[in-house]
Amino acid sequence: MSEIRLDKYLWAVRIFKTRSDAADAIRLNRVMVNDAYAKPSREVKIGDRITIRRERVTYSYKVLELVSSRQPAKNVPTYCLNCTPQEELDKLNPPRETIFVFRERGMGRPTKKDRRNIDALMDGFYVDSSIDDFDDDED
Repeated sequence: MSEIRLDKYLWAVRIFKTRSDAADAIRLNRVMVNDAYAKPSREVKIGDRITIRRERVTYSYKVLELVSSRQPAKNVPTYCLNCTPQEELDKLNPPRETIFVFRERGMGRPTKKDRRNIDALMDGFYVDSSIDDFDDDED
């Protein structure tokens, strides 16, 4: 075997759960082979670099061996090398900052002035959850 379909390879090495999921991602231009967008039927060869964009992270893989049937997870490293840089993997676990405003026991509920002070303190740390900073508008 010297070549195999891209969607079949991505399914076989467990990057995607189903072959149709792989084909959909390829059609939506989330998968690149050797820095070029591809079609699901593109033939993959040994040594090709595959780049996959999922949410905020861009994963990189190198084809080591070709395989047409789905492999157990423990066999995947013999067919596919994960070359994803650590900076990309760090995007999966963003740092979380928490602020705890301490109030003495028995102080009761915050007054209006206390609430304004707390809100002013929180302004620098609050992130609006309605803002979506990754572009998945292509769906």
